[in-house]
Amino acid sequence: MFNPVPVGKRTRYSYAKIKEVMEMPHLLDIQRNSYKWFLDEGMQEIFRDISPITDFTGNLVLSFESFSLGEPKYGLDECKERDVTLAAPLRVNVRLINKETGEIKEQEVFMGDFPLMTDTGTFIINGAERVIVSQLVRSPGAYYGMEIDPSGKKLFNAQVIPNRGAWIELETDANDILSVRIDRTRKMPVTVLIRALGYGTNQEILDLFDNHPLIKTTLENEKDNVTSREEALVEIYKRLRPGEPPTVDNAQQLLNALFFDPKRYDLATVGRYKLTKKLGWKRRVLGQMLAEPIVDKETGEIVLPADTVIEESMLDEIDEERERAIFGEEDAVVVYIKVKTEELDIPRMKLICSPTLEYHHRTITRNDIMASINYLLDLFDGVGNTDDIDHLGNRRVRSVGELLQNQFRIGLSRMERVIRERMSIQDTDVITPQALINIRPVVAAIKEFFGSSQLSQFMDQHNPLSELTHKRRLSALGPGGLSRERAGFEVRDVHNSHYGRMCPIETPEGPNIGLIGSLSNYGRINRFGFIETPYRKVDKVNHIVTDTVRYLTADEEDNITIAQANEPLDENGWFVNERVTARRHEDTILAARERVDYMDVSPKQVVSIATAMIPFLENDDANRALMGANMQRQAVPLLRTQAPLVGTGMEYKAACDSGVMVLAKRPGTVEEVTADQIQVRTEKGDLDIYKLQKFQRSNQGTCINQVPIVYKGEQVVEKQPIADGPSTDHGELALGFNIIVAYMPWEGYNYEDAVLLSENLVKRDLYTSIHIEEYECDARDTKLGPEEITRDIPNVAEDALRDLDDDGIIRIGADVRPGDILVGKVTPKGETELTAEERLLRAIFGEKAREVRDTSLRVPHGEAGKIVDVKIFKRENNDELAPGVNQLVRVYIAQKRKISVGDKMSGRHGNKGVVSRIMRQEDMPFLPDGTPVDIVLNPLGVPSRMNIGQILEVHLGMAVRELGKQIKANDPTVEQRLRDAGYDFDKYGMPKPDIAGIHIATPVFDGAGEDDVFGTVKAAGLPVDGKTVLYDGRTGEPFENRVTVGCTYFLKLHHLVADKIHARSTGPYSLVTQQPLGGKAQFGGQRFGEMEVWALEAYGAAYTLQEILTVKSDDVVGRVKTYEAIVKGENIPEPGVPESFKVLIKELQSIGLDIKVLSEDAQEIVIQDDDDDINETARELDIDVNGVDPTSGAPAPQASSEEAFDDAESNDDADDADIIADLGNMGQDDNGEVDPDDNSEE
Repeated sequence: MFNPVPVGKRTRYSYAKIKEVMEMPHLLDIQRNSYKWFLDEGMQEIFRDISPITDFTGNLVLSFESFSLGEPKYGLDECKERDVTLAAPLRVNVRLINKETGEIKEQEVFMGDFPLMTDTGTFIINGAERVIVSQLVRSPGAYYGMEIDPSGKKLFNAQVIPNRGAWIELETDANDILSVRIDRTRKMPVTVLIRALGYGTNQEILDLFDNHPLIKTTLENEKDNVTSREEALVEIYKRLRPGEPPTVDNAQQLLNALFFDPKRYDLATVGRYKLTKKLGWKRRVLGQMLAEPIVDKETGEIVLPADTVIEESMLDEIDEERERAIFGEEDAVVVYIKVKTEELDIPRMKLICSPTLEYHHRTITRNDIMASINYLLDLFDGVGNTDDIDHLGNRRVRSVGELLQNQFRIGLSRMERVIRERMSIQDTDVITPQALINIRPVVAAIKEFFGSSQLSQFMDQHNPLSELTHKRRLSALGPGGLSRERAGFEVRDVHNSHYGRMCPIETPEGPNIGLIGSLSNYGRINRFGFIETPYRKVDKVNHIVTDTVRYLTADEEDNITIAQANEPLDENGWFVNERVTARRHEDTILAARERVDYMDVSPKQVVSIATAMIPFLENDDANRALMGANMQRQAVPLLRTQAPLVGTGMEYKAACDSGVMVLAKRPGTVEEVTADQIQVRTEKGDLDIYKLQKFQRSNQGTCINQVPIVYKGEQVVEKQPIADGPSTDHGELALGFNIIVAYMPWEGYNYEDAVLLSENLVKRDLYTSIHIEEYECDARDTKLGPEEITRDIPNVAEDALRDLDDDGIIRIGADVRPGDILVGKVTPKGETELTAEERLLRAIFGEKAREVRDTSLRVPHGEAGKIVDVKIFKRENNDELAPGVNQLVRVYIAQKRKISVGDKMSGRHGNKGVVSRIMRQEDMPFLPDGTPVDIVLNPLGVPSRMNIGQILEVHLGMAVRELGKQIKANDPTVEQRLRDAGYDFDKYGMPKPDIAGIHIATPVFDGAGEDDVFGTVKAAGLPVDGKTVLYDGRTGEPFENRVTVGCTYFLKLHHLVADKIHARSTGPYSLVTQQPLGGKAQFGGQRFGEMEVWALEAYGAAYTLQEILTVKSDDVVGRVKTYEAIVKGENIPEPGVPESFKVLIKELQSIGLDIKVLSEDAQEIVIQDDDDDINETARELDIDVNGVDPTSGAPAPQASSEEAFDDAESNDDADDADIIADLGNMGQDDNGEVDPDDNSEE
């Protein structure tokens, strides 16, 4: 049964059986720690790498000493309001030394504003909140692979990959020749590279590699002209620089630059670490038998005698100091081993290993290259391992800090070039550091990264969970990563090394599946960028699983045995079972308990935060769990919130770490609480004031509102939630509502996953959400004069201006509908030659008769609501505006959206559906006690989808709801029933229910089992099978069979029908084809495609088909006349020639065919061009096409509507021409076209 656990402001009763050994780390650490590292170490590292900068003569030396970040100009809220970046000025102390005169100049130089991270792990860039997503990339290091060629021979290959610089690729072929490619050039025998690195003669090479057969065959096949070091260098130079005259000096310089120059070649600390790990001697001799003793060079003592089989414990005793003493500082480490396998019995094999160098040794060495060749030869002989590229030991994470560091480095290296040039140009006597440094490249690199990098993303702010998940996302895409098209199946697949590091469930559906993942709950990123996960150490000597926690990377985990977290332990902390379920490599095994090395810390450590919010996850199919995890991120924050009755215990953690709630900074007593601020008197007597956000617009247009949850005089402790944010309820995440559900078919209204809802939910405003849209209008300087924001708008009735103030801006609180004016604005029109009379009028009445057109900001189609805020920015008030803008007005419109037919809803188990009908409450099926159900779902949606978790949730939800009601009604039988179910009454007392019932937690993989669920159902006095007799609300008759009824947590998702519904009569047309544009955003039409044409052909609906292909699409003249006929109530005229037919004829003429159009009596029909059509139409309809270029294809209906029909929703003609020109240029002309046979795409 359950036990109470306090969370936030309430108690949850948890079914968990496993004690938590460690607290879950803060969920935003991945972002915050990385940025902190960048400020503390990363930036200093770059300045260190780039200093000193010397000129070409070596006389002037510029070095960067220390740096400091100042205070940002605006605070966080002000940055959002003013559309500026939250950034602090970066100042660097620069020292310039003139060696000739010995003069030293020091100066503090401003290096631009550097964006700051907010407490919640985001950046404010140009007023928008953005997140830098962490990237999963292949780690630098040495990788070995094997493939089998068609003849059945094993072929080996190797790659030495730096962080930046030239790759070395080795491969063997069917003739046993070992070749090398340098920097993706053509391959050559590996002996050429070996000679170039200083082993000139054949004998030296054979001695080095112990007469290996592969080296012998490679030497035999080598060209005759390469026999010495010089010739080898020249040969490499020819490959890398074809067409340039090769000399030995040039070749030596090129080879040095390619591999041994830190500016051109960089392994990074992680690359050096991986190289040492792969090619270092310890890893390679582990488990092997020594053929010759390892002797200390200095003292001559034997460290490890011959014929020893090396074990890990022997190697642990040899630290790096000792190792250098044994093998010397710079030489390659050489060890001899014996190999006995089925195929081989080699008396001794020579291992050339990389020396253990410091991590800051970031170029490759000659010894590393020899060691990498030697490893490949060993693989050929069957010693060593090939690498799995998808293993998380070979993939690392680049977080914010490192991505920023790379951009900063690019900017500084561009700046370095400029500095060198300026050093040689300027006069050395008067030169200053400030004069040398141009900060523009640095500022541009940072700006570009935050503004347009694929990894800098507009934050997903639908609800707190989506914010949190976005910050914990790991993407394999982006610069230096994979591309969707090239990524194969293996990269996307779940790998055994993902365990505890990356969630196997949460990933998008669609083209990005498997390329974008989420960090697991306990995962963290180490200094090298590898993901680590914690395990409890097993003390094998004392037979106890300790509470000591050790973080392991994926490759450290490879050779150890790890028990599951739910393995039962006795009171001493030792395994109960003799044989324990454990993992080793990729296998799940039954291991003897003495062989287990570690144990998982928690069953939750496998999954991510969103997946850990799904109760009974263990009973759901993975595909549906994936949808459940993804859809929780799309839940809309509701007006009223309610935490789930059946939770997982993670709701509190997610809400706290997401940063949407206000947490107390210090303990104290609440002194004052109002709707928008809370004052807490701390224990030291200071006053902490917390300002709350009220009705702010999120990035996705949902509403951010904070509400206090403490009362005056209440004692608060540190980090206690004192105000709820969006989608939180008393400190817990609350994305939906607990409602009563019945699984039964109902008149076909739940066919294909549709959802039947009760009107009660609408009445009680349960699924009502607030959405805030932002509209902006700016007044610019145009060529004809400045635009003006004013109430004085031409040709607009006074009625349309009733809600505007004197400046022409709408008042706060006004209700607006589509087409209403929000901001009145007029734009100067092109002046025409004035007649004498007009000049006289102008002289008498002054300015009033000037030519302006109405370009006011209006409410778009399909939008409506209340004005909640208006922000005005003016150049006179020193507001920062874009160039050419004099005034900017932002208007915020809020809508209250109730749930309606067509909205998408979902549970937490991937059980999604669309509302098909909202029924009167009295017609819904009802329970024996008269309670009507809230929602009816289709039972057929469960068996094939295999998400049984929803059924268990329904039963358990109903049980705790009933228990709560009974406890509140003081039912005397409850206590005994709870005791019978195994609840420890004496220890915990009576459970405390909330309004909805008793809140329980069933953590993933450690929650309520079937027995617990039905035990609780029995304790609530409900039927044990969870089914009830239901009565039809319309007739009052009971339904034929008993029905599963219960309480489930249901969400309303962000796919709202109000955002999708769209209708058009006339509107913009594409420039080339003259067909309507497509899509709601363009106010487009519905595409009538090839297959729809077939349908009309099949019905023989010739006239319908004709008008769809002509007047409803691209018959330019016909559609004007048709519109006119409809408005005047006349008969529809004959259609003309559609534009696409003219395009077809032009296309045929363009390939040299003389195509003419003939009538029935063989008379040639002249096909007019578009502009002739428009001019003729304009003449016919007596429209003045003033200022409109007739060739721009302005849609005549809109142009004529104002004069001809006085249509209320008209647009001014010239304005329309602009819209069309703009939209036509957007390249969206093929969205709305009508094509009888889809050939027009070609």
